[in-house]
Amino acid sequence: MTAKQLTRCCARFNKLPLAARVALYGTVIAGAMYALQDKMLYHPGTEKLPELLQHASSLGLSPWPDAGAYRGWMPVTPPDSPHGTVIVFHGNGGLALHRNYYVDALAARGYRVLLAEYPVYGDRPGEVGETAFVADAVQTLALVQREFGLPVYVFGESLGAGVAAATVAQSSVPVAGVAMITPWANLPEIAQDVFWYLPARWLVRDRYDSIANLNRWGGPVAVVIAARDEIIPARHGQKLYDSLVTPKRRWVFEDGSHNNWPIEADAPWWSEVLEFLQSRTAIPDPAP
Repeated sequence: MTAKQLTRCCARFNKLPLAARVALYGTVIAGAMYALQDKMLYHPGTEKLPELLQHASSLGLSPWPDAGAYRGWMPVTPPDSPHGTVIVFHGNGGLALHRNYYVDALAARGYRVLLAEYPVYGDRPGEVGETAFVADAVQTLALVQREFGLPVYVFGESLGAGVAAATVAQSSVPVAGVAMITPWANLPEIAQDVFWYLPARWLVRDRYDSIANLNRWGGPVAVVIAARDEIIPARHGQKLYDSLVTPKRRWVFEDGSHNNWPIEADAPWWSEVLEFLQSRTAIPDPAP
C-alpha cells in the first residue's frame, strides 16, 4: 500500500460513525489476537543441542532417554533406591534446564526427577500447542513407566500445570499424584482476564481445562498458590482447588508472586506435598 492509499484509508475510517470505528478496531484486534495467540502464549528457549548438553553438564544433568531424541533431563547420579519418579512440566518461557530447583528439592528427598521438555523448546522437533504438548507428554509418561516402573508423580508449574492435568487425564499410566503450582482453572478465563475488552474466551484455541481433566483423572492433587501472583491471579488457582472432587490439599504462599515463591530445597512445603501425594489422604485447610 502506498502512502497516498494509506492516507485515503485513514480518511475514510475517520468519516465512519464512532460506533462503527470502535467495532472495526475491535475486530482487527481480535483477529490479530487469534492469529498470533501461539506467539503470545508460548515463549520457547531455542538453544541448540551442543549448547544444551554443555548447560546440562554444568548442572549435573544428562539428556533422557538419549541425546539423539531427548525428551528431558535427569540427574547424572540419581538417588539410591528412589521412592519413585517425578516428571516436571515447566512454564511457558525458557527451557526445562532453567528449572533445576525441582531437581535440588526432589532428588534430595529421594526421588528420581525428569525435567520434561516440550516440542519446539530447546532443540526438540514438533509443534507448539495443547494437542502437540499433551500427546508428547503422554508418550513421555509411558516411556518413564516402561523404564523405571511405578510410582510416578507429575508436577506442573503455570502452563505446565495445564499440561500435567491434561496428560494424566489422557494417559493410561496410573499416576500416583499431581502437584499443580501457580495453576489456572482453564486458559480461556485467563485470556478473558488479560483481554477484558475482547471476547477472548471464545478466541483461544488451546483450552487446558484443568478442572475437567483432573476430575476425570480422579487422583490426589496438591494445589500451590502464590497469593500475589501477577500473571495468574490467585483466584484462578483457588477456583481450581474449590472445583476438585478428588483428594486435595492446598498450599498458599502469602508473599509469593508468579516467579517468586519458595524454591529452596530445604523449604518444608516440598516434603509436605510429597507426603500428601503418597498418603492420598485429603487434609482439611486450617480454619481462617
